[in-house]
Formats: sequence, C-alpha cells, structure tokens
Amino acid sequence: MKDIENRQDIEKLFTLFYEKVFADAEIGYFFTEIAKTNLEAHLPHIADFWEMVLFQKEGYTKNVLQVHQHLHEKSPLKAEHFQRWLSIFVETVDAHFAGENAERAKQRGLSVATVIQMKL
Repeated sequence: MKDIENRQDIEKLFTLFYEKVFADAEIGYFFTEIAKTNLEAHLPHIADFWEMVLFQKEGYTKNVLQVHQHLHEKSPLKAEHFQRWLSIFVETVDAHFAGENAERAKQRGLSVATVIQMKL
C-alpha cells in the first residue's frame, strides 16, 4: 500500500471514510441529520484541513472547534461518539494507506478528537 502523499490521497481517504461514517448506526446521524453534510461541498474544506495537518499547507480558514460546538449545541457529542469516529478513521486509513503520513494522520486524528472533546 502507498502512503498518503497529496491532496488526491486525502480526498480518497475522506470519501471512503465518509461513506462508512454516513452509514454508521452510532454516529451517522450527526453527519446525515444534524450537520446535513453534503460531501461534495464539504470535501474541499476537509481536504484543506488535512493538508494543513499533514503537510503544513496553508489554506484552511474555518474554526474546527466552532463547527463542532455548533453541532454539540444541536445534539451532544459524547466520548463514545469521538471514539467511534476515531475507530472508523483509523480503520479507513489502515485499509488504504501505509507509511509515515498514514501514521501521522492517525496520530493527528486522535489529537484532534481529544482536543475537540475536551473543549466542548
């Protein structure tokens, strides 16, 4: 398997990830009913964020915490929701990528989930 090397790889990862998340019985409703996520519109923003996280590329301008605070107000995000998100994320990375950036993505995914959870 190849490593996560560029924006196209990030887009592939998150397209596959969101397919799983949207269908997930435990957290899917956050994306489909609460946030009403349109993947076509959302993918460029998530790719910007992860390019910043993985490759220190500038371009992401949203406030990740604020977005999740808004969701939390609509439907409380609990520890088990973050754990499920992380589990699906790691599973998706491991199924499609291997290497230094793939490992970094999993570590950063844990960091992001932990920080957001602590700040809500």
